[in-house]
Amino acid sequence: MEYRKLPRGGETIGTLGIGMGGIQNAPEGEIQAVVEKAVENGINYFDLCAGGYSVYRPFGRAVKGGRDKVKFQLHFGAVYNDKGEYGWSRDLDEIKRTFEREMNDLGTDYVDFGFLHCVDEQSDIDDIYKNGIFDYVSHLHKSGVVRHMGFSSHTPSVANKLLDTGVMDMMMFSVNAAYDLEFNDELGIGSSGERSALCRRCQAEGVGISVMKPFHGGQLLADNTSPFRHALTKNQCIQYCLDRPAVLTVVPGVRGLNDLIELLRYPASSREERDYSVIAQFTPQSAVGNCVYCNHCQPCPAGIDIGIVNKYYDLALAGDKMAENHYSKLEVGADACLQCGHCNSRCPFKVDQQAKMLAIAQYFNK
Repeated sequence: MEYRKLPRGGETIGTLGIGMGGIQNAPEGEIQAVVEKAVENGINYFDLCAGGYSVYRPFGRAVKGGRDKVKFQLHFGAVYNDKGEYGWSRDLDEIKRTFEREMNDLGTDYVDFGFLHCVDEQSDIDDIYKNGIFDYVSHLHKSGVVRHMGFSSHTPSVANKLLDTGVMDMMMFSVNAAYDLEFNDELGIGSSGERSALCRRCQAEGVGISVMKPFHGGQLLADNTSPFRHALTKNQCIQYCLDRPAVLTVVPGVRGLNDLIELLRYPASSREERDYSVIAQFTPQSAVGNCVYCNHCQPCPAGIDIGIVNKYYDLALAGDKMAENHYSKLEVGADACLQCGHCNSRCPFKVDQQAKMLAIAQYFNK
């Protein structure tokens, strides 16, 4: 398992996490077994926006005695009715009651990440402030009950407004090739450029991203449902997300042990099995010519990690003050480019990497 550090706080987070939003129909014993097996295999990050309230007790039992080994995000605004069915609310009293109940069943006295839930419209931001929800979560954060504040959103313009507060350490955002390349549904909001700029801003400002919907609700996994009319594998989808700036972890949902076992193939998969460059065949004209850091151009005869060099350059242009420092620590920089054309001949996104290497070398060496 690969681990990445949360910029604000330094906690290590596994790049493969688990979402608990689809497991509510499994028996409690299986829910507990899924969490235990995930932790045994190095998964330490969980999204607890559950599809049903039945998830919380078995999750709490699974992590009892090892609470410090796991991190989870709890959503302020996700609530449950008398039957334990999921819903969402902007009523502060209902949110408080739900939170107290969740903490009791989880058997914990703190939350790693307290998320403002599903902030997709300006009206959601207005309600969160007007109803006292933002102040409530801020108070829990200051008292240490919530270790980090964050939010979930599908909308770049709204997400940017919450980032403007300067208090967010993590954002949960919908990322997949269909959304980013503008093969949208109602949740694939924003242009390719807007979504990329949001990720770069998070990287520049030290805000981590946990990814929801990496498989486009499962649609990317089959020819007949993929908007590309071409299936991708789970490994390809996960790697695509992890190559976006600021992404720390991908949290696909599981329905039971079989789904978890399938996901656990990712850490041991090869680079070839993760190669998602096939999406270049479906890339809209607006995204052609932009490096997506897929490294399909490798191996570089000069030893340049072309994807990471491009990423540090893009982040530096976006204002990430650490990007230049990271670039300076690379063993081989853009100035080592031989101008052999190998990368240009292999780039599925038609990026002129020869010209890019010259520009990047000039930028960082100035």
